[in-house]
Amino acid sequence: MYSAETQLIEALPEMAKAAENEDLQDAINSHLQETKRHAERLEKIFSKLGIEKNEVKKCLVMESLINEGKKLIEDFEEGPVRDSALIIAAQKVEHHEIAAYGSLCELADVLGYHKIDDILDRTLEEEEKAVETLT
Repeated sequence: MYSAETQLIEALPEMAKAAENEDLQDAINSHLQETKRHAERLEKIFSKLGIEKNEVKKCLVMESLINEGKKLIEDFEEGPVRDSALIIAAQKVEHHEIAAYGSLCELADVLGYHKIDDILDRTLEEEEKAVETLT
C-alpha cells in the first residue's frame, strides 16, 4: 500500500489538472493531501514494525490503474466526458484501496496489532469517504 500511495501522490496532480470541473479538481486535490497522510501513517507503521521503506515492493495494480487514468486523459478532450472518465478511474483506485486496507485491518487484528489496526482503519474510513465524494 505504501507503493500505491506514493504512486498516487505523483499521479493525482496530473489528474486534477486534466479535470475541467472545479469541484472535481478540488476533490482530487483534497484527496492528494489525504494520500500524503496515508503514506505518513504507513511510515509510522513501518517504524513500529521495524520495516525499512526500501523493502517495499512496487504495487503493480496501482501502476496499472494510474496508467489507465493517463490513457483516459490522452483519449478524451477536456470536458464533461473526460471528467466522468476521471471519476470512474478514481473510483477504481479507491475501491482497490478499500479492499487492501480492509484486508490489512483484518490482518492486523488477527495478529494482535490493535494500535496498527486503528491507524489502518482511519485510512480505510477516509478511502470510503472518498468514494462517496466521487459519487
